[in-house]
Amino acid sequence: MATSPEYRHLPTGTLAVLAQRLGKVWASPSTWHRLVRQRGWRRPRLRLHPAKPKIGLRTTRATEMWHIDTTVIRLLDGTRAYLHAVIDNYSRRILAWRVADTFAPVNSVSVLREASRAAAPSDTPPVVLADAGAENVNAQVDALIQTGVLRRLLAFTELKVSNSMIEAWWRTLKHQWLFLHSLDSVTVRRLVAFYVDEHNRVLPHSAFRGQTPDEMYFGTGDAVSADLTSRAAAARRARVEANRSASCATCPSVGAAA
Repeated sequence: MATSPEYRHLPTGTLAVLAQRLGKVWASPSTWHRLVRQRGWRRPRLRLHPAKPKIGLRTTRATEMWHIDTTVIRLLDGTRAYLHAVIDNYSRRILAWRVADTFAPVNSVSVLREASRAAAPSDTPPVVLADAGAENVNAQVDALIQTGVLRRLLAFTELKVSNSMIEAWWRTLKHQWLFLHSLDSVTVRRLVAFYVDEHNRVLPHSAFRGQTPDEMYFGTGDAVSADLTSRAAAARRARVEANRSASCATCPSVGAAA
């Protein structure tokens, strides 16, 4: 029954109870799971997954495309805090953020205005990639878009790509920093402020060969990759020399043996 195509649509636990009802096998679900695992019985299931994109949407300069999104943070007292942020696609720099107690469209407008004021000079207005949530598609945001300072594209609607870049940053922020602390309405703002500064100014990004988002955004880290490469070569040479010069009473040094 475990390997029969006739029952491939049933979970193993459900199959165990069905076998009892049919009078075929009287065994507990845990026994079924144990025997399936021990005997290597493969359930006859085949699911073809579409190929996942390896590289998402990428731009060639700062302030060409931004991503905006909102995430919910649950606090110790049972309330929620809403974190809005804008990230630059090219540099992964967090351009603006805000922690709010309520879910309101004005928060999206505020972070977009703040990002626009602090943005690097550009010949064309940046494109803002957003999902079709109510915080991004509303009269207030529409009015800001109509001023011409920004252009908006909706993920999976006007573009066949997701808003995964900022969603990945949410995951990093929460699991590598926020969830390490007891969160309340005052603490969460201080923690987000600290991590945004660390992310932008201190933490090297793997996609930039050691450069930080700030260095990529402002173009000040061109020498970082070459410096790390030369220092890695020097460390490798020093390690080889140290290994060759090491000796003990049982194994004399190479010079002494010669």
